[in-house]
Amino acid sequence: MDAATAHNHDHWEQLASFHGTGDDDYYDLDAIISGASRMGKPEIAALERATGGRGVAGLAVAHVQSHLGLDSITMARAGAQVTAIDFSATALQRLRELATSCEVEIRTVESDSRDLPDSLTASFDLAYATIGVLCWIDDLDAWMASVARIIKPGGQLVMVECHPLLTMIDTVSPLIMDFPYGGGDALVFCGTGTYANRDADVTWTTVQYPHNLGEIVTAGVRAGFTLSFLEEHTECDYAMGKIPGPEADGYCRIRLGSGSPQGDPTVPGQPLPLLFTLIATKT
Repeated sequence: MDAATAHNHDHWEQLASFHGTGDDDYYDLDAIISGASRMGKPEIAALERATGGRGVAGLAVAHVQSHLGLDSITMARAGAQVTAIDFSATALQRLRELATSCEVEIRTVESDSRDLPDSLTASFDLAYATIGVLCWIDDLDAWMASVARIIKPGGQLVMVECHPLLTMIDTVSPLIMDFPYGGGDALVFCGTGTYANRDADVTWTTVQYPHNLGEIVTAGVRAGFTLSFLEEHTECDYAMGKIPGPEADGYCRIRLGSGSPQGDPTVPGQPLPLLFTLIATKT
């Protein structure tokens, strides 16, 4: 494991131990055990679109970089045969415990997503990856090729991911944009807390990589995917530690400045893209 991956692995081991222990506003495991879902509107819509409205029942699904696997639980409850893949042994152990409490069966595989095991080759109808996946990946081509390899011919990649414009923003007020729009250069960050609790007693050093939308799509095409759907979203179900809201309709948005041609500060600005949905077929 190279130094950058080791830093990131240590970080996600810490988060896997902290998240869902009752001191964050995102991982409510008691609610999940009681039957709730943490899957957002874009993820639900993406799976509906990818399956033609039939849902995931009976499909073999790989949840790539699953962390605690809350969406794995939701898909398993919907009848999918789910394999959760992550490089954090702690995350997968907690997912297995959660799956037992939820009375669903989920297979787990501990692996670097850039080099998935040969045993998974052509095993899945869908590969599912969501929210905060690609900024940890130094080599998009390796990631796309690895994920493509585990999908059956005609199977699909379903991704709902942070928009590159969102990843540029550290804080909205004051506005701090400390991350490039793309380029893939390694950037080292040090800090405390987590996206689920900015005040958490967690200290970390991470290495992250900026990828713009063109780079992501192009890497997918090079890996043999045919793009079938790409949508950008200007709203999000949750704040992710930095998005203002929720607004009156329950969604969080980032609006900068004024939406008035006259600069009227009482008129809200137009929302920025926060997420994107990508659906692609292995050809």
